[in-house]
Amino acid sequence: MPKYIFVTGGVLSSIGKGVITASIAKILSARQYRVTTIKIDPYFNVDAGTMNPYQHGEVFVTADGGETDLDLGHYERFLDVELSKDHNITSGKVYLKVITDERLGKYLGETVQLIPHVTDEIKREIRSVVERSNAEIGVVEIGGTVGDYEGLPFLEAIRQMRLEEGFDDTVFVHVALVPVIETTGEPKTKPLQHSVVELRRIGIQPDVIIARCRTWLDESTKTKIALFTNVPVKAVFTAPYVDTIYRIPLILEEEGLGDYLVRRLKLEFRRPDYTSWNEFISFLTNPADEVLIGLCGKYVKLRDSYLSIIEALNHAGAKLRLKPNLVWIDTEKVERGELDETILDQVDCVIVLPGFGTRGAEGKVRVIKWARERKMPFLGICFGMQLAVVEFARNVLGLRDANTTEINPNTPHPVVDLAPEQRSLDRFGGTMILGNKPVRIVEGTLAHKLYGTTMVYERHRHRYIVNERYIEMFERAGMIFSGYRADVPHRIVEIFELRDYPFFVGTQFHPEFRSRPLRPHPIFVGLLKAAYEYRKLYRRR
Repeated sequence: MPKYIFVTGGVLSSIGKGVITASIAKILSARQYRVTTIKIDPYFNVDAGTMNPYQHGEVFVTADGGETDLDLGHYERFLDVELSKDHNITSGKVYLKVITDERLGKYLGETVQLIPHVTDEIKREIRSVVERSNAEIGVVEIGGTVGDYEGLPFLEAIRQMRLEEGFDDTVFVHVALVPVIETTGEPKTKPLQHSVVELRRIGIQPDVIIARCRTWLDESTKTKIALFTNVPVKAVFTAPYVDTIYRIPLILEEEGLGDYLVRRLKLEFRRPDYTSWNEFISFLTNPADEVLIGLCGKYVKLRDSYLSIIEALNHAGAKLRLKPNLVWIDTEKVERGELDETILDQVDCVIVLPGFGTRGAEGKVRVIKWARERKMPFLGICFGMQLAVVEFARNVLGLRDANTTEINPNTPHPVVDLAPEQRSLDRFGGTMILGNKPVRIVEGTLAHKLYGTTMVYERHRHRYIVNERYIEMFERAGMIFSGYRADVPHRIVEIFELRDYPFFVGTQFHPEFRSRPLRPHPIFVGLLKAAYEYRKLYRRR
């Protein structure tokens, strides 16, 4: 029977529960245990697909087409696995299932209530995901903060699972902030204590405390936390602020969390192996040189909107021993003329980021034109790729009013248009082209050189595609279409590149979702290589 570790959070949200959850899973997988992870989100959206990135950060896309919380990206990167959409459980998903079952007559004769029907469905979904994953241990993160009304059904469900699964097969890990008073440098444990009181009020006594703090906690502070939270001192750990999130599993391992969890769950002792992980961190944190990368988008005020891209750049940088220094460029400001575009002269490559809608789109087109005219290394992802096609049509083909029909449905030159299967939809949620799709790579192209193969699988999240009617016109002008969808009868462009350019690439898919610390994505590796050559050529004369 599988064992369960439940991770809750206190004091405030966004304190790093996702990274802690991924780190716990990494610690156990390093001991060769089969581990899976689940993220529970209390919001009433069925999934994250229709949410604004400013409210929720990046929408992470799973292999099977789930639009999920960004923490699933942490889980996949730390464990080097592919999770499913079922690994993200939301209130919307749970209540939809209960209400649907009620309408179908599953509860005939019963009054359908929060307890037991909703909590039973939560428990069923958790157990089902862990069992289908063939996991020995499921690490379950409860989103939000203890004390939030919307999270109470999930906390009640895991309280019941302690009774049903047994003490030896369940562990409650509570992550909470320990702030440090600036004037005295003293860590204050009272907020953490109050969050544990709130947790105990609803029937959950934590087994492990992980304190998020900008400094290491000394033994006296840990003893104080243990005394007031009813947790053994040896079960109190510190997760300090670090230079890279990938160091967190090693820090918690050094503090003894791995051995403690093994003893607490009565698991067989196995020595962890972090050889490759340590090598990756060494390369990541000790670069030989740097490159400056211009990240151009409209959600740049919240960097979590592009979290997977940032991490993919870190993975590629570690492989090449290059530090990717990020320069954030707000394309809304570019569009309004409020940004000094000479900032682009300082960078070694440009990434035009994904997104939807008209806001900031013309600013992206201006950045693309700037990069193309200077033969600067360029990568356009999804909408960034589509706008690069628009820019090329306007300024190389001479189709001055060319556009995507997403922005201008009446454009005389719809070089980017809705995919055929998207035309008759009557709802938004979960209806895009989503998840892993096969991509056929054209031999003899830059894409073929990067991948080293003619067939790959990449993750998608889009509705619009390059209009097939214009493909030959683009090719005559020097655009090379080096990747096509392999599972459809018509030509859907997946990758373009420009002839006689060192690296000017657009991808309809999202390469960042499949990048891993020990297996960086070849598109990002190729971009950073080209950026470094550009830097040597133009920055070091």
